[in-house]
Amino acid sequence: MNFPVLETKRLKLIEITAQHVDSLYEILSLEEVTRFYGTSRFTLQVEASKLIDMFQKNFLEKRGVRWGIKLKENQRIIGTVGLNGLQLKNKRAEIGYEIHPSFWRKGYASEAIKEVLRFSYNQLDLYRIGAVVYPENEASINLLIQQGFTKEGLLRGYLNQNEQFHDTYVLSLLRPEWEKSQE
Repeated sequence: MNFPVLETKRLKLIEITAQHVDSLYEILSLEEVTRFYGTSRFTLQVEASKLIDMFQKNFLEKRGVRWGIKLKENQRIIGTVGLNGLQLKNKRAEIGYEIHPSFWRKGYASEAIKEVLRFSYNQLDLYRIGAVVYPENEASINLLIQQGFTKEGLLRGYLNQNEQFHDTYVLSLLRPEWEKSQE
């Protein structure tokens, strides 16, 4: 399967390749981005290269799809969005995303997520899309709820970041709920 390129009004969702290592490093080296990411901020560019390799391997093995979020107006990569833990047989995945802080609160994450949801339900035939979010990440929780996700519960001690265990909320959106929201 060729990598699916998706488009919205302002964005192009593209495959992340080695040419994007600088952009990915710039984003994931910021403490404010990784604070709720489940991993420490990047301190070496090779970490971004390894992440890109993992994204590509996951796609080839049909275990995930991660897009670079590129602004149409200037071709700048401002973040990523994608599906983790993709299980085509069980028709489920988890959505994840991050955006450079300079582009927060401009609707880009919402626009990208809407398109990934459309692709996930219509092209991949998924039934459930989940999300795992730190309780302190109110902006992300609100964004997902605006997209139709339901908060299901608290996963205690679910992520280990910076030598500390963190609780997370799990949220989900089922295909019938998404379809109803499209009417």
